[in-house]
Amino acid sequence: MTDLPDRINRITELAHDLWWSWTPSGRDVFRRLDYPLWRLTWHNPVRMLNTVAPDVIARAIATPAWLDSYDHVLTQLDEAHAARDTWYSGACGTSSGTPIAYFSAEFALHQSLPIYAGGLGVLAGDHCKEASDLGVPLVGIGFMYPQGYFRQSMSPDGWQEETYERLHWSDTPIEPALLPDGQRCVVSVPLDGRALLAAVWRVRVGRVSLYLLDTSLEDNAPMDRGLSARLYGGNREMRLQQEIVLGIGGVRALRALGIQPGVYHLNEGHAAFAVFQRVQDLSEAGASFDAALDEVRRTTVFTTHTPVAAGHDAFPFELVDTHFGSAWAGLGDHREQFFELAHHDSGGGPMFNMTALAMRTAGAINGVSQLHGDVTRQMWRSIWPDTPADQLPVSSITNGVHVPTWMSSELAALLERHLGADWLDHHDDPAFCDRILTIPDEELWAVRQNLRGYLFTFIRERARHQWTTQGIAAARIVAAGTMLDRHTLTIGFARRFTSYKRPELIFSDPDRLAAILNTPGRPVQLLFAGKAHPADEAGKQHMQAIYRRALDPKFGGRIAFVEDYDLHIAHFLVQGCDVWMNTPRKPLEASGTSGMKAAINGTPHLSIGDGWWAEGYTGDNGWLVEGQTQDSDPKAQDWADAQSLYAVIEQQLVPTFLDRDAQGVPHRWLQVAKQSIRTILPRFSARRMVKEYARTMYMPALTQRVDQ
Repeated sequence: MTDLPDRINRITELAHDLWWSWTPSGRDVFRRLDYPLWRLTWHNPVRMLNTVAPDVIARAIATPAWLDSYDHVLTQLDEAHAARDTWYSGACGTSSGTPIAYFSAEFALHQSLPIYAGGLGVLAGDHCKEASDLGVPLVGIGFMYPQGYFRQSMSPDGWQEETYERLHWSDTPIEPALLPDGQRCVVSVPLDGRALLAAVWRVRVGRVSLYLLDTSLEDNAPMDRGLSARLYGGNREMRLQQEIVLGIGGVRALRALGIQPGVYHLNEGHAAFAVFQRVQDLSEAGASFDAALDEVRRTTVFTTHTPVAAGHDAFPFELVDTHFGSAWAGLGDHREQFFELAHHDSGGGPMFNMTALAMRTAGAINGVSQLHGDVTRQMWRSIWPDTPADQLPVSSITNGVHVPTWMSSELAALLERHLGADWLDHHDDPAFCDRILTIPDEELWAVRQNLRGYLFTFIRERARHQWTTQGIAAARIVAAGTMLDRHTLTIGFARRFTSYKRPELIFSDPDRLAAILNTPGRPVQLLFAGKAHPADEAGKQHMQAIYRRALDPKFGGRIAFVEDYDLHIAHFLVQGCDVWMNTPRKPLEASGTSGMKAAINGTPHLSIGDGWWAEGYTGDNGWLVEGQTQDSDPKAQDWADAQSLYAVIEQQLVPTFLDRDAQGVPHRWLQVAKQSIRTILPRFSARRMVKEYARTMYMPALTQRVDQ
């Protein structure tokens, strides 16, 4: 790292606190320091500071305007950390300082820390950021995957190829977590009769601290070092071992660090073994097994994210028994009771089910949309066989997105001009957001035009870079989107590729689609991105089929696939596309959040009425796809949904987008875009979501704890 003068010695501190990533003035400090290097390092200020030239630093210090911005953002950072009068302190009162432990297998905070695979991680990252903004004393627990998730490239025939790159610690915004005595925090986790060691890293996320477990230590056996190497890597046995480390190791790490949470929030079943360690700790302190379990239930919150049975981890009982080994310790006499808590038969025989364990040991359970709550109650009805259907203990808190992270800076500036400098403080107030309708169409259209321009500049420059540095074939350059037109109606589809999301639905009738895309004077283009899980062959086949469509002359170069989808690319897509498309097989989409990110940027949603859109669609803020059929065959439903999709594009999207005044402004289209922002911003923001978790789940658990 370049030696930094004392005058700006806190810039390293700023770079290591991801608060900068959702704070415009924070980003601006690094952008203005060395803009070419900022782009070259993919907006990673830690890496940037490791490579910035000394003369650049000297020039910045000699520039009063840059120094003023640096001083201003450090003042903001200090104020953010020191603030005591927060929303949460006012809402929670005397319990507002008690930590909430938030366990998740992945966290998507920034592309410089690739420890995420998809929606679960993005939701966890947004939860942490909003908790920081609201003053919720959250501490996150997850894994520090040295190889992160895979990088994606496409073979000449369109097959996904995965490569793993080991992270350079020095280029990553992490630091060793320290014990109260200043020593490095390393915890021991009993696994299969041996003691596995896990080092703990800390990530600063504003007021929130995220603690990440890392088993890549020399004192561990080679196979144990690789246990946390990759996100969702390995076989079922490795998955079980990872979840033991996350749950048991996570609780032990908090204890070692001197953190005493009042509530434990399990984000999906991966972390359910945390309840085992907590029961064991309470038992060792003198509580009976039943009393310890009651205490754990009172203070545990569980969020489930999937209505797909295969998405819930389940293991043979003997495999769990084998790997628990010495972990049983004082709970060995209660082994059968613990196994009974996780007992569930999804049709293939009784298994140790992590979701069942979490549900039976949590005092508050929620799905992630209203529809998903209904599906979850049906799906897990057997957990509470004697409870009436209308009294099942599963509520719904619909997901939301962190607005400062996902809204474009240009649109945010537009809202500030018309709604006031404090608009962000009120963005979860529906009445306040009604004022969005007063924004002049011409100004919103200018912003939308710019965002589309940024997207296509990014696509073409990225393709150029791949061509010049990697020597990729011309076909891949075409598939990457170089033939797309920045003035053409662009429909985006970007998410994890898996069968239930039906990524190929729009290709059900290729001839009709080709006609839609190539109609003279009113063309349409499709932009795809996303990754398939390395073990999901069907997902890879869907991706390959779409990639080949992008190369088919029949579609006139109006289909593109952007490789290696990540948070950085996601920002360009959700902000720059004209429409965001989602085509899941209902009711298998628990929530989905990419459409929310697009909608708050004036990119209306075009979707099946599943997940969040079932409650988000108002009739004038986007478009609903509803295929009508009496046939229960999935293929018949697919065909009906595809026909509905085509009809909406032909009869609603295209005419509305092309209806322009003399100045080329599409007023009807902009009314949909405004309604999209107005309705989605308050109802589907992470601010609304985290407040709801705090009011309905965290505070009741804290109150019960105080009353005991």
